[in-house]
Amino acid sequence: MSEARPLPSTPCARVMWMRGGTSKGGYFLAADLPADPAARDAFLLRAMGSPDPRQIDGMGGADPLTSKVAVVAKSVREGIDIDYLFLQVFVDQSLVSDAQNCGNILAGVGPFAIERGLVAATDGETRVTIFMENTGQIAVATVHTPGGIVRYDGDARIDGVPGTAAPIPLEFRDTAGSSCGALLPTGHAVDVVEGVAVTLIDNGMPCVVMRAADVGITGYEDRETLDNDTALKARIEAIRLAVGARMNLGDVCDKSVPKMMLVAPPRNGGAITVRSFIPHRAHASIGVLGAVSVATACLIAGSPAADVATVPDGTRKTLSVEHSTGETSCIIELDAAGNVTSAAMLRTARKLMDGEIFA
Repeated sequence: MSEARPLPSTPCARVMWMRGGTSKGGYFLAADLPADPAARDAFLLRAMGSPDPRQIDGMGGADPLTSKVAVVAKSVREGIDIDYLFLQVFVDQSLVSDAQNCGNILAGVGPFAIERGLVAATDGETRVTIFMENTGQIAVATVHTPGGIVRYDGDARIDGVPGTAAPIPLEFRDTAGSSCGALLPTGHAVDVVEGVAVTLIDNGMPCVVMRAADVGITGYEDRETLDNDTALKARIEAIRLAVGARMNLGDVCDKSVPKMMLVAPPRNGGAITVRSFIPHRAHASIGVLGAVSVATACLIAGSPAADVATVPDGTRKTLSVEHSTGETSCIIELDAAGNVTSAAMLRTARKLMDGEIFA
């Protein structure tokens, strides 16, 4: 009989690794992480392997899209099932940010909560009402649960993810001004910053929307080309730093918001084309709530987005936001006055690993 092995001295925590939408990261119960935010962040930096461009000493994938964390707890709020805190773990900096939501990682929160026993599944599908702690907003995820069991396989397809999976529709409520205090924090459809016309907007994600042509590109470049364009990145970073205070975000030098959205006319039958920076690297596609904010900008008369967009008629509009790996469709509901009342999107998720992570 072998001798009993000593317990590991290295801190560890239970985690489920999941793909949510076009992102990937660790999903933790809040109770499984240190309660002190500083200790929690130190643990997550070690777990991801940050700071290091390759994240070679951790689970991060050397990309902001794969260096993300969901912290989930059962909610005590009336009418809410789950509280969800999103944390962006920077790749090459010792930073963990809670300054934004993430609608892609959100796609995995409902399945994770059911798997961990925080929400009782019903036969067929289970609706999970989620409070997004970062911004105080509410989302409802509908999870495929035949026989009361989460199923990840299915026929739904989203651009940026190979293959198909079970659909997870996400409905967002009252997202306008979630981080900035108002849909248009300056009160203007257009502001001119560093000589460029921009719309400063927050419908779930603080974004700066500008015409790609106004910063010297077409808007149809691939991700590698954009990431290698140091002059472009310096120019849009100057704009980003200049608008932080105007968007009620303060000094954004070390923040992951606002996101920078460079828009152009659609090419493939959609409403608009976008190249998104998150904020210092080009996004492989576009974030869920970033897409909602861009789609909303298309509806604001006189804005740079409206100038290049093709917008359908009606108070319920499906706007396809084209990006470098396909498109993301947003369903926008308007009231009689033309105000956005809700936004919905289709996402998918997949469980990749369930176990313990060491830091």
